[in-house]
Parts: sequence; structure tokens; C-alpha cells
Amino acid sequence: MRWKGRQGSSNIEDRRRGGGGGRARRVGTRLGLGTIVIVIIGLLLGENPMELLQRFQGASPAVESTQAPRGSQPTDELGQCVSVVLKDTEDVWKKIFREQLGRTYREPTLVLFDGQVRSACGFASAATGPFYCPADEKLYIDLSFYRELKDRFRAPGDFAMAYVVAHEVAHHVQNLLGITDEVSRQRRRLSQTDYNQLSVRLELQADFLAGVWARYAQEMKNILEKGDIEEALGAANAIGDDRLQRQSQGYVVPESFTHGTSEQRMRWFKKGLETGDLNQGDTFSASRL
Repeated sequence: MRWKGRQGSSNIEDRRRGGGGGRARRVGTRLGLGTIVIVIIGLLLGENPMELLQRFQGASPAVESTQAPRGSQPTDELGQCVSVVLKDTEDVWKKIFREQLGRTYREPTLVLFDGQVRSACGFASAATGPFYCPADEKLYIDLSFYRELKDRFRAPGDFAMAYVVAHEVAHHVQNLLGITDEVSRQRRRLSQTDYNQLSVRLELQADFLAGVWARYAQEMKNILEKGDIEEALGAANAIGDDRLQRQSQGYVVPESFTHGTSEQRMRWFKKGLETGDLNQGDTFSASRL
């Protein structure tokens, strides 16, 4: 991906210890094996890992952060890369909202953290993975996830990480369009299995929107290099529910899926990339996921 030397976003909160101006002081215990097991069980059962961790850890914060002022740029290479990606998402979605939806795009904030963080959606750790919190309209990413993609999931590359950022920004787009609220309202009347299926449709739509972003970013800024799309598809393939369950427990439980299979995630990303048409991303009405 061509990102070096380009402008980064001003919507960054770097809460990492020495990462780019942010500092954090530990006031709790380190993440233990038991907590990681709780996260994995929550994912398999379709629970929100952040809610489980919050109940497990209690209400007291595990990290006390002194963050850099919003808009301060990360000083490390990976932090700078995701800052540029965030800026690209801002430019793309501003254009789409203005020209296709007749609306003004409200930019989210990206929070970089180390290990543990507290958001308006509750406590989270690096084990939770990157996530978007609609309550404060912020994306939360521990950049150690990049090493997870490369070393554990065999999905290396800066555009693999760009796909992750674009996917979380897509959840922000869904939030602005009211889709997230509608899915949340459905939760009250659905069984856990039925709600999991609805969650899969939400996540696959976010993959589609990430593909739409990639198409527009290429048209507007010529960001792609050879192999970039393969990197994004590799990341989508690596974090499919079926592949993750097979790796963690040796078998697959489809009714517990919350994000979609590897094949589904790759296919919807490609559909967004190839069409760039928001009207083709209605995963909620699609007969085939």
C-alpha cells in the first residue's frame, strides 16, 4: 500500500505507553490465561467479549490512561500507517455521504492502546481484537493485532491491517445510517442463535463496505500496490468464524457464528471492491450469504 509521505488523520488518540505521546499506568493485574479463555468462550457462544470481561474484572478500571491530545500523530511506523488509512476512509466516506446519500459524514476517532482499554462500551483488552464502540463513536485498536495477523494467522502486509481499520470504520458508517441501532433492537426479541445470524449479516455488510472503501480509495488516491488485495483477502480468510473455531477447538459450530465464514467474508469484501455500489450491500435481504 502506498501510504508513506501522505497525510494522516487528526482524529487519533494515542493512549499507548510511549507510543506517540500517550502514557498509561497499570493499576490492575495483567491479562491471565483464565481471562483469555473467557473471551474465547464468549466468542464461541455469541456473547460480547467486552461485556464478559467487564463482568469478570468488575467495575474498577484496569488501566489508567494519560492520553496524548487528540490529533497528535503517532511516531512509530505502524501507527503512522493506520493514521493514513483512517484519513483515506474519512475522505472516501465524506465523498460517498455527500454525493450518494446527501448527508454529512461525521468522522470517528481512532484510539491506539496497549494491552487494555476502557471505552464507553466497557472494558476491553488486546485479546478482544479491534472493535468499534457506537456509544462514543471510536475505533479501538491494539497494534499488536498486526503481529497476530502476520505470525498467528499468516496474513501479513500493511493492506491486511488497512482492511481491519476499514472494517471497523464500516461499523461506524452502519452506526451513522441507523443500521446498528436496528440490529440492537432486534436482540431483545430474538433467540441467541437467531441474533447470531443477524450479527453475521451486520459483519458481512461491514466487509462489503470495506471493499467499497478500497475501490474508492484506489480511484481517488491510487493507493494499491501489487499484492494488496490478496493481503486483504488473506486477512478476511484468516478471521472467518469457521477457521477460528477449527483452530481453537478442532470443530465448527455454525449456529454460534457471529462474523461469517472465511469464504463469506472474502466474497462480500470482493463484491464491495468490484461494484462500489452501496445498493448491492444489503446483506440483511440477501438470500445467500
